[in-house]
Amino acid sequence: MIEDEDAAAETYPPIADYGFISDCENNCLVAPDGSVEWLCLPRPDSPSVFGALLDRAAGVFRFGPTGTLVPHHRRYVPGTMVLETTWHTPTGWLIVQDLLVVEPVTDGVRRSDYRRAPGDTAATGTLLRLATCIEGRVEVVVNAVPVFDYGQQTGPWSYDGEGYECMTIHPPAAGEPTLTLTSTIGLGAVGARCYGRSTLEKGETAFAALSWSGHQPTSLEQAQSQLEDTVSYWRSWLANGTFPDHPWRSYMERSALTLKGLSYAPTGAVMAAATTSLPETPGGERNWDYRYTWIRDSSFMLRSLYRLGFDWEAIEYFAFILEALAGDAGHFELQIMYGIDGRKDLTERTLDHLTGWRDSRPVRVGNGAWNQHQNDVWGMLLDAVDIHLRQGAAQIVKPIWDGLASLVDAAITHAGDPDQGIWEIRGDPQHFTASKVLCWVAMDRGADLARLRHDTDHAQRWRQAADELKAEILDKGVDGNGRFRQQYGNEELDASLLLIPILGFLPPDDDRVRATVLAIADELTEDGLVLRYKVDTTDTGFEGKEGTFTICSFWLVTALAMIGEEERARALCKKLLAFAGPLQLYAEEIDARTGEHLGNFPQAFTHLALIDAVGRLIEAEGANAPVL
Repeated sequence: MIEDEDAAAETYPPIADYGFISDCENNCLVAPDGSVEWLCLPRPDSPSVFGALLDRAAGVFRFGPTGTLVPHHRRYVPGTMVLETTWHTPTGWLIVQDLLVVEPVTDGVRRSDYRRAPGDTAATGTLLRLATCIEGRVEVVVNAVPVFDYGQQTGPWSYDGEGYECMTIHPPAAGEPTLTLTSTIGLGAVGARCYGRSTLEKGETAFAALSWSGHQPTSLEQAQSQLEDTVSYWRSWLANGTFPDHPWRSYMERSALTLKGLSYAPTGAVMAAATTSLPETPGGERNWDYRYTWIRDSSFMLRSLYRLGFDWEAIEYFAFILEALAGDAGHFELQIMYGIDGRKDLTERTLDHLTGWRDSRPVRVGNGAWNQHQNDVWGMLLDAVDIHLRQGAAQIVKPIWDGLASLVDAAITHAGDPDQGIWEIRGDPQHFTASKVLCWVAMDRGADLARLRHDTDHAQRWRQAADELKAEILDKGVDGNGRFRQQYGNEELDASLLLIPILGFLPPDDDRVRATVLAIADELTEDGLVLRYKVDTTDTGFEGKEGTFTICSFWLVTALAMIGEEERARALCKKLLAFAGPLQLYAEEIDARTGEHLGNFPQAFTHLALIDAVGRLIEAEGANAPVL
């Protein structure tokens, strides 16, 4: 069994080694050997066309040097989502640039799937790959094997035009896009495989472009122009943000670019991650589909976007949340997550024909937690609304206010109910302390909003309910040692308790807050990195170990800084930044023993927590700096 696991590990790159590129409508993951191993079409939550990430036979698209699979260096072109790989082969040096093309909009025609007005530039539906020989001579190979519907169906390639530079593949099933591969390299095909090779001399460039929209480049000059437009787009976007002049700036910038890359421009949604079923434990069952938007993330998403000055993205994300809540019926119905188009039914199923990353089964699509009862959602949403309005957003019109008021009332009604908690456990519902705190947040923020609207009746009733719930939490949610407990009636710690100071339930100098934060730092960590909970004492519905949750570790950085433990916070932050992947990207978890990243990738929630934690520490540095 161990030999089988080792063999599986050898064929799959580490999760953190994948490059992530996006055009804000689609995204893909590129392995270190130059293979696109994850691309879903026509949307990022659609079935995969290249799915080798989850099964080595589920489709791949490689563009790189022949016979050399280990790159010399990989990086992003600074300030962009353009991935650049440098290769040193026995005969020369090669640079490959991978990008999803973004170009200026020229026709102005409205697209039916866009609910947000696009800017001056938009995605073209083209994956462009350019290779330039910078020394010696290098043979370059094209190898594209699309396998539609999560690795289940293929189709034949056919030539398009009179030469060998363009081939098309039509999917066998309706709903899948037709793919066109265009290249300066002559192409041929055998079954589902389109291939070609050519030797580049110093100074020569070749490209291969895969399009699902009919906007592929037809010449090298056009391809290079698309590269320039895409680089310009990302740098212009990043220039709209506000970043500190600090050694940690690059981590904040990469996190911002990653969040933008996880966005879905037609609706304003932001996905939790680009992937499904990358395991929390290799070979384990905790494999989930994260290509959706969680209400849980909304408060932190708006905090981070506004912190960095990306007000427009915050407004569009907030608009998506409101539309998803209202739906077609026009009255608010809150669930914990939504599809990136606002759909509510995310029924989960398993793809038993896929082996999973390093034999981690099952592979799931959809997410069975979509209709779970989680009491944190009301608080996260109302905190998001509060943040939005404090940033100078327009007033809340009456229909929206009525909807929000119904959600505050729902929090009051259900605050006494057990739930699955913020971690979406699949065991029996419990009275989680953090869930109660988030219900209090809903009442607290609701009361503040009502007061600002001069809605005295709601303000007084909600404030009274908030005060009563706070008293209950302080009575039942604190153990004999003066620390907050995971759930009423037990003596366990839980990383979600770090939200108590972050969301303002109690001030950071409260003795119970300080005791809880320090207890989590000392007792709920592995090598200093934070676990969500102890799996042997929490009924999650599954067996087995899980890695440390990186968002929780960044929460601990924030909480330590808030309670005055700045040196400890800074040391932990440095450690976390050292654990970043080679491209400064993070998955959901980190194995404290090996440093390996686990879970879906790249993880929005992790990058959100990084922005908040790093931003707070940098601000504290400025506040404590001596006046010259």
